[in-house]
Parts: sequence; C-alpha cells; structure tokens
Amino acid sequence: MIIGIGGSSNSGKSALAETLASYFKLHNKKVVIFCQDDYTFPTPEIPKINGHTDWEIPESIDFDKLIDTVKSELSKNDIVIVEGHLIYSSPVLNKTFDKRIFVNIDKDTFFKRKRLDLRWGKEPEWYINHIWESFLKYGQPPDNDIIFVD
Repeated sequence: MIIGIGGSSNSGKSALAETLASYFKLHNKKVVIFCQDDYTFPTPEIPKINGHTDWEIPESIDFDKLIDTVKSELSKNDIVIVEGHLIYSSPVLNKTFDKRIFVNIDKDTFFKRKRLDLRWGKEPEWYINHIWESFLKYGQPPDNDIIFVD
C-alpha cells in the first residue's frame, strides 16, 4: 500500500506520517517514509524568485527519482508513505497512491508556524506569502478519494 500525505508547509504531514508508521509497525508491518524534500534538485538547478531559491514549485522536485524509489521500496515494505506539500502536483506520483490524506490548516495557522520555523533560517515575509500562494496553486489534493485531516 502506498499512502500519500499532502498539505501546506508546517501543517503536520511529517508528524502524521511518523504516527501512522508507528501504528503499522505495532501491527508487524514493514513501513518506510519518504519526504518529498529529500528529492529536490540541486540548488543551482532550481528556479529563483527575487534572487531566492524557489523550493515551492513542482520544478524543484525530482519526481522521477521519487517515483522510482517509491516503486522499488514497495517490493520491500508492506506500506510506503510519501509526504510533501507538492506531492499532489505530480499526476504520475498521485496515481501510485492507494490512499490520499490531506492535512488542512488555515492561513493564519500556517503563517504563525512558518514564522517560527527556522530550519533554513528566517524567511522574508514576502517569501512566506509566496509559500502559501504556491501551496494554493500546486499543493491542492485531487478531487477523488481524499481523507481530510484538520
């Protein structure tokens, strides 16, 4: 089974993926998690916006590599979980999911959490807004077979 977990940045996708993996492992299932962020192209190959690397567009992700990895890991695991804010932007990846989950947070919650997220340093306010706008454009789930989590 392949489970896709989408949602905006800082929505709780990784935490949900870890929780699900723990649950399945308690039931003797072999589980692996893949984060879309681990499949970005090298920084020089990613388009820029206002001189800032634009991690928020589908062109920043090597979906072919991610899809190949997911397919090869399915033969070694009972459950493969893929999480990321752009996973639903790839029609090919989206078709591999047996289950689709969307972690939903509102704009205010996103902004509060993102301003506190210093993993990559403090982001300028215009870029935080760009992250949200890109998520609205590229990160929305398909209309079918989605489990929404608020």
